[in-house]
Amino acid sequence: MASYFDQFTVVSIIPGFTNSSLMLVLSLIFITIFFKADKLIPGRWQLIIEFLYDHWVTLIKDSLGEKGSKYFPFIISLFMLIAWLNVLGLFPYIFTVGTHIIITFGLSFSILLVVTILGIKNFRLDFFSMLMPQGAPMGLAPLLVLIETASYLSRAISLGVRLAANLSAGHLLFAILASFGYQMIVGNLIFLSLFPLAIMVFITVLEIAVALIQAYVFCLLTTIYLEDTLKSH
Repeated sequence: MASYFDQFTVVSIIPGFTNSSLMLVLSLIFITIFFKADKLIPGRWQLIIEFLYDHWVTLIKDSLGEKGSKYFPFIISLFMLIAWLNVLGLFPYIFTVGTHIIITFGLSFSILLVVTILGIKNFRLDFFSMLMPQGAPMGLAPLLVLIETASYLSRAISLGVRLAANLSAGHLLFAILASFGYQMIVGNLIFLSLFPLAIMVFITVLEIAVALIQAYVFCLLTTIYLEDTLKSH
């Protein structure tokens, strides 16, 4: 009997190249092909790209100011990659890269590391002033610094775990409902099987929304964290 967790198994296709690697490569190819915006009269895909472009430009300028515009290519590329990986993973027999914490945590940890390096580069030791809230009693400084340090380091964990946990939970729920409906059909309970099948339709719509929202939240929090590299505390 197949397990519900088999869909999360990393399979080696050739030595050094897995199904996870394949999905990453295919996602980059699909993004390049389907989201190429170079027409004077925009089509449907180009309208989506232009909408995303305007939205992220406005959001980054409002959050980071004019100096933060240099982060725009990174943010929108990250959003499109994560969103495409998540949506592509909803298709049957397609591996969902974002369900593996090692990948999402790798992304989030890399972002936190870069933010820390850039913050130290721009503000030197003043960057660590963020670990001490303004106006706090000096007697509480050791405890507050410890708490703020743990809170700062937990950013990498929260970013990665949030993305992987939401995608994994949705995929498991969908697999359980699909298995339940299939068993009812096999047992000649056709009428009763309509209930789990109908729920699967709503779950599919919900999964698409979760896939896009989680990509958006990941990049939105990344934008907020990048603010630490531009604004002193």
